[in-house]
Amino acid sequence: MQYTLSDFDYNLPNDLIAQEPAHPRDHARLLVYNRVTSEITDDYFYNLLKYLDPQTTLVLNNSKVEKARLLFDNKEVFIVQARNNNTVEAMVRPGRKFKLGQTLELTDGITAKITHIAEDGLRTLVFNKDLDDPVYDPYRHTPFPPYIKQNELLADEYQTVYARDLGSKAAPTAGLHFTKKLLRNIEEAGIDKAEVTLHVGLGTFAPVKTENIEEHNLHSEWFEIDDRTAKQLNAANHMTAIGTTSVRVLESSVQDTRRFHSHHSNTEIFIKPGYEFKAVDNLITNFHLPKSTLLMLVAAFMGYEPMRRVYKHAIKEKYRFYSFGDAMLIK
Repeated sequence: MQYTLSDFDYNLPNDLIAQEPAHPRDHARLLVYNRVTSEITDDYFYNLLKYLDPQTTLVLNNSKVEKARLLFDNKEVFIVQARNNNTVEAMVRPGRKFKLGQTLELTDGITAKITHIAEDGLRTLVFNKDLDDPVYDPYRHTPFPPYIKQNELLADEYQTVYARDLGSKAAPTAGLHFTKKLLRNIEEAGIDKAEVTLHVGLGTFAPVKTENIEEHNLHSEWFEIDDRTAKQLNAANHMTAIGTTSVRVLESSVQDTRRFHSHHSNTEIFIKPGYEFKAVDNLITNFHLPKSTLLMLVAAFMGYEPMRRVYKHAIKEKYRFYSFGDAMLIK
């Protein structure tokens, strides 16, 4: 069946959009969907271990969110990519103040020259101070999604407990539910965990603007599999991907023989219904925005009609949605 963008729309009450995480992290709710029996089970994330295949390998994305949002008195610069230590590509607000060729004072002692404006409005800025200068520190903020009120007190909770490699513009949110204690319990049960790195860009969350989803192109995201992880993946008989970012790494890297090698690359993989998964056996993920490519990936993994049924159930049972929301295990 050929799906359109409208097929991935649904109505979500605003009060189900989580504004902060569960406390403790692993007290988020967990919806478990069994693809064989079509059974839905309602539980809590701290009970995850009883639903995991004992032979599985958890695949985690260890990317760390960088404070890419610079908030000045009446101007915002969201750094999408740094070309070097003083030149960036950025989204800006308000756009009318960032005119081509202008050198703009952002605050006392910090200026930026606008050297290029792309068709999508992205600006190339050249700062007068290097990006690692502590002069920026008071203005750096965590890049929470627009549906979450900016609250720097939650900055640490917008990082996974295993975050290590700085580079993401948004958190790999399925991993936010893990505590160090839960990970120890999983390890003591004999379940292996392998770490990949994918630096989450804004392209993953960019709205799909064409009704024909085949016309949508995902922005490229950088990822890496190191030697140790490649060996773990090649030894694995079963894989549980923690989040859609881990799925993108695995499915972009797997070879026909279900083998992996250490490498780094960029991926533009767009997984939607009809895609045949080659590496991922189970998936842990959050509940995603309507009409998003992430929701399409979930529909590809669990089936379109099951996705509609599960989301209807989650709304009825008042699960919390999006980045700080609850989790789902698809097995």
